[in-house]
Amino acid sequence: MTSDNMISSSCVKFKIFIVLVVLSLDSYGGVVKDTLLVGIHQDPPFIIKNYEGRYEGLSIDLWDYIAQQMDVEYKYIEYSDIIGIIRALDYNELDISINPMANSPNRIDKFQVSQPFYISSIGVAVTTSSRSQFQIFINNFFSRDFLNIIVLLLVILLSFGTILWIVERKRNKHQFRPGILGLFDGLWWAAVTMTTVGYGDKSPKTNVGKSIAIIWMFTAVIIISSFTATIASTLTVNTLEAKITGLEDLKTVEKIGVVGASEGEDFITNHNMNAYKLYKNPLQALRGLATKDVNALVYDKTTIEYLIQTHQLGSKVELLPLTFNKQYRSFIMPKTHKYFNRVNKLLITHIQELSWSEVLKKYNLDED
Repeated sequence: MTSDNMISSSCVKFKIFIVLVVLSLDSYGGVVKDTLLVGIHQDPPFIIKNYEGRYEGLSIDLWDYIAQQMDVEYKYIEYSDIIGIIRALDYNELDISINPMANSPNRIDKFQVSQPFYISSIGVAVTTSSRSQFQIFINNFFSRDFLNIIVLLLVILLSFGTILWIVERKRNKHQFRPGILGLFDGLWWAAVTMTTVGYGDKSPKTNVGKSIAIIWMFTAVIIISSFTATIASTLTVNTLEAKITGLEDLKTVEKIGVVGASEGEDFITNHNMNAYKLYKNPLQALRGLATKDVNALVYDKTTIEYLIQTHQLGSKVELLPLTFNKQYRSFIMPKTHKYFNRVNKLLITHIQELSWSEVLKKYNLDED
């Protein structure tokens, strides 16, 4: 056999070997095509995990279309929050995140960011009440906070009244009687003096008693002004929906709830506000708002509105008609990913088609 024939025979054998290896990989479940790792976390209505454990939502429908057009295989990797997905993308452990992440200069510098496919914003939800104002007033009147104020006021009145009674009971027996009746005399004097009614039926006669009376008069002025403001705020019907009309009003809310590692948390942090309570997900946050664990919830407006409708929370919470920080939502891939241009082109193509509006209607969505 000539050397040329030997070389030709070796090439044929090598090609046969390669074919057998490929067939062997395929028979044992080996992946000939690229299998893209797709990072997601539950974020209705974009990423929803149904009762059967399957994923659906606006982002899922969009990605299914793109993957089908590209003829690629993929696998969903679920994370508990956005931070985990961002970290995995940074270390090239994922090929893409299809959660609707907000565009930012920092993300554009670190990753490849697709054309935005949805525009939303930061929204604010507050508690609502189906009760009448009279019912709310009565409930507040008998609330623990209001009763605590009344008890504290009685303790202060009784304390000053008792001190004056001890001083006056021997030299002013007619006005400050001995025994338990004298304690009521002291309480009556303290109450009349504090409210500046001035009946004059009880007044100290001793120098020490007059000194105590002067101290009580000035103290009572301070106490009555403070208590009046506290009582008024306790009995006032809480109408946050009427009070919050802008950012400055939002800053006055005492108990603000946010979802951890969300744009809502970033928003209040960037505007020098503190979160009263962090929640794991938006549904948990809305339920906390419904039970009045917090007074307001700051989160993505689209998600809040969707969850209020799907979980029938409209009688307990209300989405206010104001928005902050318009958010442009996109897919994100690692830098220099070979599929980015194809993904981005197919995304742009699909959201410009008439069928995209039908996808939006499927989840009751309208772009802001």
